[in-house]
Amino acid sequence: MTALPIIVGMGGINAAGRTSFHQGFRRIVIDKLNAEARQETFVGLATLMNLLTSQDGNLVDAEGNVVDKSDVEQRFGEEILAGTLIRKIEHEHFNPDATPWQQKLTMDTGDNGISFETRARDLPSPLPRSWKITELEDKRVRVEIAGEIEVKHDSTRDNPIKAAGQFPTGFKPASLYNSRYQPRGLQATIFGAADAIHSTGYSWNEIVDRISPDEIGTYSASVFGQTQAEGFGGMMQSRQQGERVSTKNLALGLNTMSTDFINAYVTGSVGTTFTSTGACATFLYNLKAAVQDIQAGRIRLAIVGSNDCAVTPEVVEGFGNMSALANEEGLKKIDGNGVADHRRTSRPFGNNCGFTIGEAAQFIVIMDDALTLELGANVLGSVADVFTNADGIKKSITAPGPGNYITMAKSVALAKSIVGAEAVQQRSFILAHGSSTPQNRVTESLIYDRVARSFDINNWPVAAPKAFVGHTIGPASGDQVAMALGVFAHNIMPGITTIDKVADDVYNERLNIATEHWYCDNMDVAFINSKGFGGNNATATLFSPAVTLAMMEKRHGSHAMESYHDKAKVVEQARIKYQTQADNGDFQIIYRFGDGTLMDDDVTITDEDISVTGFANKIVLPVKNPFADMV
Repeated sequence: MTALPIIVGMGGINAAGRTSFHQGFRRIVIDKLNAEARQETFVGLATLMNLLTSQDGNLVDAEGNVVDKSDVEQRFGEEILAGTLIRKIEHEHFNPDATPWQQKLTMDTGDNGISFETRARDLPSPLPRSWKITELEDKRVRVEIAGEIEVKHDSTRDNPIKAAGQFPTGFKPASLYNSRYQPRGLQATIFGAADAIHSTGYSWNEIVDRISPDEIGTYSASVFGQTQAEGFGGMMQSRQQGERVSTKNLALGLNTMSTDFINAYVTGSVGTTFTSTGACATFLYNLKAAVQDIQAGRIRLAIVGSNDCAVTPEVVEGFGNMSALANEEGLKKIDGNGVADHRRTSRPFGNNCGFTIGEAAQFIVIMDDALTLELGANVLGSVADVFTNADGIKKSITAPGPGNYITMAKSVALAKSIVGAEAVQQRSFILAHGSSTPQNRVTESLIYDRVARSFDINNWPVAAPKAFVGHTIGPASGDQVAMALGVFAHNIMPGITTIDKVADDVYNERLNIATEHWYCDNMDVAFINSKGFGGNNATATLFSPAVTLAMMEKRHGSHAMESYHDKAKVVEQARIKYQTQADNGDFQIIYRFGDGTLMDDDVTITDEDISVTGFANKIVLPVKNPFADMV
């Protein structure tokens, strides 16, 4: 039998808020929530943004005053809404109105030239030909220059790109643990991985003790690595700024670090470790590897995710010079009123002028169906498969091609074969890549239109998270998975509220691209679609909790499911406990720096198995010849 990969936990952070317990999803659809869920969301965001803290069971503001939960929205609601989702770039990243750069300046020294004194050790090497050096006392020199001299000096520029999907204002991942000299993306990774694990209702060790150490896998990557000063940013910038490159810059900048940090500092895993980068489809590429390993029985438990925190001047300018990002001039031209609305810079399938960059760290915990049943783990959904296909020969590496037709058609066909045509036609929806570029709105909608015609689908709901959180690059399809699980849980379909109408060139005849959030019936299937630069296309088929539980019962029987539901009640109490703590700002960050470090003596090897200190079960070595028919 093929194991069914089941999502039992989710965690992370993006511009909408915390991922666990659908906080980010609920922020996006805040106006459609009932009063209880709305209050819970505002309270959770208030503590996340450090507007409130929890003291002795009470919520306390910055002045030390106790605030009742029912008053949080009235007191802080406007500030919370303004400080989440896409908005003007905050100075924590850089000042978009005065972005630092080095201005070149050529000076003519005139007939008399110029002279100055300096330390001899500060002279450039080699010396410019126009410089005359006279040695002075105390290891100093006089420099005389005649003719022209070119210098660079600190300056600023008005950046035409001013908006991004940023973590909620006031959220400081560095302050949640001893983050040392770690880039923002890795800080968010620690937060997100811990959030995902706690959301399962189990501690990591409680799960690991049920399986072999090598039946665990960590699958994660970032696209840019870490571009802040602590990572690759510092490595590239330091010498140009007259500073020294840190010993940590290169190592911490690597795009494997989101995987490595989880293994080394969160889970202590000695199991499978995997990093795959597929541009904007990176999350799905790593999900595919985990799903295939679970289906094949190579692993039983996985953490899957991605992080990218690349709201930096260099990355913004790189995309901006490709004309890929929405800029001030383009937004003003679209709206025709001379004002750029920073809240509506990302407009998937509407009249748009480019995408909006965002930052995020997204992680899910996946188990096979047997382990889920054994533990009574909460079922958020399941992943039937992930398909990845390339685009063939290209003229432009960024142009779309046929690969996404293949991934979408495969995903829909798979869903049809499992749950039937009626479920796909009536109870499925798409989480679109929806990048918000003029080219994407045409090419992606055409794919959906042609697939819909092939499978006789009408009024196919399409949602687009990038309208709210921006394009987070590596974790982007993780944002889509989080939204899909939110739809399953709340029966609210997010509309693309940043557009006034669907653009005229969108192939919309068989699609339902709403401009407002709307209540939907129970959905069975979500298609997570991603189109990455270079032909990195991926589509995942997700099933709802109801479909997943029905499949589990079909395989394991009603008696086993009765036992499962009894266990699930206990697990749910643990999940609720963590949700309450997290909503009050107690995120219980897991950061095991040097805790339980394993040495050579901690490994015991025989010809049959391996024992590792700290793990309850042994690793059984392979003894069966998989190629017996060939030797």
